[in-house]
Amino acid sequence: MLTIDRAIVDAIIAHARRDHPDEACGVIAGPAGSDQPLRHIPMENAERSPTFYRFDSMEQLRVWREMDDRDEEPVVIYHSHTATEAYPSRTDISLAGEPGAHYVLVSTREPDVEEIRSFRIVDGAVTEEPVRIVDATVDPHAVQTYMFGQSPTTVDYECSR
Repeated sequence: MLTIDRAIVDAIIAHARRDHPDEACGVIAGPAGSDQPLRHIPMENAERSPTFYRFDSMEQLRVWREMDDRDEEPVVIYHSHTATEAYPSRTDISLAGEPGAHYVLVSTREPDVEEIRSFRIVDGAVTEEPVRIVDATVDPHAVQTYMFGQSPTTVDYECSR
């Protein structure tokens, strides 16, 4: 089961809606070995595509090094589907390279519906898991959002670094 704070879920959905019609992608980092998603790190979809996502390789290297420096790991890897349900595609399954991560998918096909699902993907096997959204207190500095040309009125959080 994925237990995740409402503020982080809201940040993921806001990121997915901002990037629509392109797929959005990112990571939720947490302390290594904890399975606690605490720090939202939206990333750029290098493909800028409505049907495919790929982390920018330089950004991914920077983010993974930063997680290592902070003794964190990618607890959640997320992306959006813009026209289909929140379920991993064959491509998503083949590219899933973090066996310990929760793979969260958000569908933005319906503008007024929050469709968010979580999966474990190990060796090509997909297992859906429940998502428990809690309203726990999260350190406001733990939720990061980068500004990619949005107006200040649409940014939920500012980058703290």
